[in-house]
Parts: sequence; C-alpha cells; structure tokens
Amino acid sequence: MRSLGKDEARQFALSWLPAWTGNDPERLVSFYADDAYYLDPGVPDGINGKPALLAYFSRLLAYNPHWVWTQVEGIPMEDGFLNKWHATIPVGDKILSITGVCLVQLDAQGKIRRNEVYFDRSNLLAEIASQRKR
Repeated sequence: MRSLGKDEARQFALSWLPAWTGNDPERLVSFYADDAYYLDPGVPDGINGKPALLAYFSRLLAYNPHWVWTQVEGIPMEDGFLNKWHATIPVGDKILSITGVCLVQLDAQGKIRRNEVYFDRSNLLAEIASQRKR
C-alpha cells in the first residue's frame, strides 16, 4: 500500500468520521479490517481484532452518541495518513471542543488495519467527573 494524499485522506475521512456519531457501532466497525489494531487513551494497551473492537465501540458510542468528529487535516504517511481531527463532545450541559491526531493505516482492501488515537483528555475526564458529582 502507499500513503494517501491529502485529497484521498479527506475523502476517506468524510466517509469514516461520521460513523463515529449516532451510536451505530456496526457501521463504524465496517471500516476496519478483521485483524485491525486499535488504541486510544481509554485502551492504552490496544485492542486486536474486529470482535473485540465491536464490543469496545458498542460501549464507547452508546456513552457518546452525539459527539461529532471532523477532519482538520490529513497528512500522508506510510499505508495511510495521519488524521488531525476536531471533536465536539457533549458532556452533560457542556460541549467540549477537543483536537487530536490519529494514525490511520489501511490494508490492501482499503480497510483500517491500524488506528491509534492521541489527545489530551484531561478536560474531558474533569468534566465527566464534575457531571457525576451533580
């Protein structure tokens, strides 16, 4: 595989990122290869394979059905792109605005084989804790 150019990365993100909204984990996991590896701050050791990924996405999206992810920039990298993203995340009566990056590497069929998400989640965790105290 080769890196995706900025336009290709944008097109991929325009299809994939909306699947993170609306609590449809089956739709989201359809973008991933059967042997995909996924990592985010909530699962720092990562997750391997589509069944485990579906279980995780089911919990994550159920908790965050109204968050919205958009691409800020796609930066070419081996087998895919580095995705700079912006998310609006409702937490109680507040909407947080968070920017981060994730690497997206695709297999020969165009499915995500590796996705690692990185961002500072300190404000998110603080707001979740604040909402739970109410």
